[in-house]
Amino acid sequence: MYMQKTLLSLAVAFALATCHLSLQAADTADLPCRTTAECAAEAAKIGATVERSGARQGKHDDQFTWVNRINKASIIMLTEEKIVSRQQGREIARGVQHVIDQAGKPNGKKPSDVLQIERIMIDKIGPQASLIHSGRSRQDMYATYRLATLRSQLLDYTDAMNDTRAQLLELAKQHVDTLIPAYTNGVQAQPITYAHYLLAYEAAFERDAQRIRELYERLNRSPMGTAVLANSGWPLNRERLSELLGFDEVRDNSLDAGQVSTYDIPIEAAGIASSSAIRIGAMLGDIHTQYHQIRPWLLLEEGSTYTSSAMPQKRNPGLIMRARESASDVVGLAHTVTLRAHNVTTGMTDYKFAFDSLGLFDSAHQMFVRTGKVMDALVINPERALEELEAEWTTSMELADTLEREHKVPFRIGHSFASAVVGHARKEGFVPANFPYAEAQRLFTKAAEKYDWKTRSLPLSESAFRATLSPQNMVKTRVGTGGPQPAEVQRMLKQANQALAGDQHWTNARRDRLAKAEAALDKAFNALVKN
Repeated sequence: MYMQKTLLSLAVAFALATCHLSLQAADTADLPCRTTAECAAEAAKIGATVERSGARQGKHDDQFTWVNRINKASIIMLTEEKIVSRQQGREIARGVQHVIDQAGKPNGKKPSDVLQIERIMIDKIGPQASLIHSGRSRQDMYATYRLATLRSQLLDYTDAMNDTRAQLLELAKQHVDTLIPAYTNGVQAQPITYAHYLLAYEAAFERDAQRIRELYERLNRSPMGTAVLANSGWPLNRERLSELLGFDEVRDNSLDAGQVSTYDIPIEAAGIASSSAIRIGAMLGDIHTQYHQIRPWLLLEEGSTYTSSAMPQKRNPGLIMRARESASDVVGLAHTVTLRAHNVTTGMTDYKFAFDSLGLFDSAHQMFVRTGKVMDALVINPERALEELEAEWTTSMELADTLEREHKVPFRIGHSFASAVVGHARKEGFVPANFPYAEAQRLFTKAAEKYDWKTRSLPLSESAFRATLSPQNMVKTRVGTGGPQPAEVQRMLKQANQALAGDQHWTNARRDRLAKAEAALDKAFNALVKN
């Protein structure tokens, strides 16, 4: 019995000891891996954050590249601040360079985890390589990498949007005098020009460009050097890290830098993309609506459509549908970015890189590329658009306006008269060009009597009556800033081109600053390696 109790005690003790060992947190640096894929798999087993490149198709630097860039900046700063000696700094810098060099070899590894990268350094130069981690954490490193990724994606997004703006402006330039119907509440409302229509959407994208510039100022602030969330006991030079990594300044509050701003900055960026996508969808919807008509005035050139497999008369506008699908994806993904952040405890990873792992800005870039293909394939038929205008009563408001402006007839009388004309015309099948002038006289008299107006006869001659109802007249006689009249459209077109040039210059300037920061980083790093 004693022996049984002893054996049982030993078994329980062994089980407890084994259980205790199995509960130790895994260190990704201690997980053996021979290839990039094995490193990612080992890290993924324990839920460590690794590169999430499955949804990404862009040209942005990956996590491995950015960890090494951060390593370069870290060892430069640590050496400059004398946190490590010059000799240590040089040796560690050579370890960083080894990581980069070995990745390019046939059997090289490109792990994305910080500690797996550090392990390659340790295997090369020994444990002193870990001095590079003084005062920092995965938290501030990954926060820095994600912000750098977001700013890169945002600049690419801006370029794509500006390309679409340029297309809209070029098309507007060609159609300053092309009259088209405009709609409110889904009903034909008034004549405008196609240039006026296009400039309205370009103005909306210009506002998105303004939002992007404002966001970039809030976005491009470095979290590097804040460690987990409360800084460290090391006197790190955060400003120097910020400069070397292409940020404009540091984000002050260390908790905000890596844990709180990681909520709102990506959500704001996603909101801008969603805003653009909603308007892209509306613009594409306006084009697609024409395919509901027997005789559209706006189509894709036939070579840019595809035929039905069964119905020979059909020309399916696939370019429009694909572009609209991308726009819908952007709206959905932007909402998902928000939902991933909703009701999540501060410091969790759910919300920190949703924009990237979901591929939001890849979809947004694709949306603009596909929209560009639609714009390139557009065929506008001005004669058919004018015919549609002349078949409807979209100028009836001008009839009331002219009576008031030129003959001092109170607007309500003129409106009542114009409404009666339209009602009679629709009942009897008349359009403006063939509406009986005698009937117009009778209806004016009736409206004047209704309001007991002193003048009972229509003060417009027949030629003036018909001229007033022409779409050309209505557009030409518009006054005031921002209207569809040709002179005003030309002014807005010039102004829009100037604004676009300014936005393109801004984007190029941001890219230039980032390129200069990277060059300065490499110069300082190479000097440390060779010293």
